Amino acid sequence: MQHAHEAIRSKPCAHERSHVIDSMFHGGGYSTPESRQIFCDVCRLQRWLDVEAALALSQSELEMIPHEAANIIAKAAHIDRLDLHAIATGIATSGHSLVPLLRALQSVIGNFSSQFVHHGATTQDIQDTAQSLEMRDVFDQVEHQLVALLDKLEVLALDNREQLTVGRTHAQPALPTTFGLKVAGWIDELTRHVVRMRQARPRILVAQMAGGVGTMAAFRGRGPALLERFAKRLGLHVPDVGWHVVRDRIAEFIFILASIGGSLARAADEIRTLCRPEFAELEERWGSEKLSSSTMPHKRNPENAEQVVVLARLARAQVTLGLECMIVEHERDYRGTRLEWPAIMSVSHYTLAALGLTSTVIDSITVRRADMERTARKLADLACTEALSFLVGQRIGQAKAFQLVHHLCQHAIDQGLPIRDCALANHELGLILDSTTIQDIFEPTSYLGSAGALVDRVIATKRSVCGGT
Repeated sequence: MQHAHEAIRSKPCAHERSHVIDSMFHGGGYSTPESRQIFCDVCRLQRWLDVEAALALSQSELEMIPHEAANIIAKAAHIDRLDLHAIATGIATSGHSLVPLLRALQSVIGNFSSQFVHHGATTQDIQDTAQSLEMRDVFDQVEHQLVALLDKLEVLALDNREQLTVGRTHAQPALPTTFGLKVAGWIDELTRHVVRMRQARPRILVAQMAGGVGTMAAFRGRGPALLERFAKRLGLHVPDVGWHVVRDRIAEFIFILASIGGSLARAADEIRTLCRPEFAELEERWGSEKLSSSTMPHKRNPENAEQVVVLARLARAQVTLGLECMIVEHERDYRGTRLEWPAIMSVSHYTLAALGLTSTVIDSITVRRADMERTARKLADLACTEALSFLVGQRIGQAKAFQLVHHLCQHAIDQGLPIRDCALANHELGLILDSTTIQDIFEPTSYLGSAGALVDRVIATKRSVCGGT
């Protein structure tokens, strides 16, 4: 009798999935359904066909090719009408990424119309334009998900506008602050990314139709007019000049997405830290079916937050490739442009996945307000020393006051004594402030400054950019 594991082994494997992005088992941690749809292998070929159809129709409007031929090309430019196996074989045999697709299209439209396919264009014109469409789809998805995430963060910030917590610098207690202001910092940063993407769209999302070396010579003087119609038909912007070797747009696109990943990772890593039992200021809600360890039943690992950091680091690695793409030669150089294909795909997958996971993290956390405040009050001796120094400084000068309070604090820490008790017992300090004033200084809610107003300012800016009331 054949055992189950032997039956599984005996099944043939087509080896169709060999990257973590497309993994049946792990792909959800590195990509999203939306990102996989945008960069689907077959959908990419369809996008090239869409560009060829747009070219033919635009040329027919300028009477560069017959209207009948353009309509036939446009109607036939659907991947389901073409032989995918023949296209794949043709690419492998010829070593050319586009010609086999064009031949497949020509084979279904007849001799008359086939002579007008790809009329005057070069391969990179088609592929660059299609890539701009892909980047547009990515920007659309990223902005949609980013705005949705910002809406969730707005609720979190406003719900915790007055929530006392301790601010930390260099991983050490610093001053009192609010959790709402901490979240507002995330909102402030992510809102700028929305603005950044919108500002970049006209620069980055442009059509390409410049011909062999950028002169548009094959279009016999009608190249600029063709480019205008072609770009408008596809919903893209018009560049001043061909950009076959001008790749700063690609580098900027990759950088913007990687920057978004970096901002998400900063927030996720903060959440990860504050969920640690040593802090216990946040808590991730936990389903009964979730597992964190194969051996330790108690574990509740913040794996989604950790994965956001992983994705941000992977996205950042693509920035180097984006810059490498800018260093190319003469009027065409595929050493750069072929780096772009995996770099653009990867940074898009990783950033969209990071957005999805960050949203999941925000949905799943609980602010442990009592514990957060308890920690802030426990650390008030440390967190309120600046307030003490400034108040003393109003009486004896800031430099002298800092020296006095600094000496007091360091002595208390070295001796393991409460700073508040040392302040109350300090004779020199007692000559300056009465004991009630000293006690009041160590009330952390009295030293929150303009935290609430700053949260309101950030939310107002976010609403002006993203909408909402």
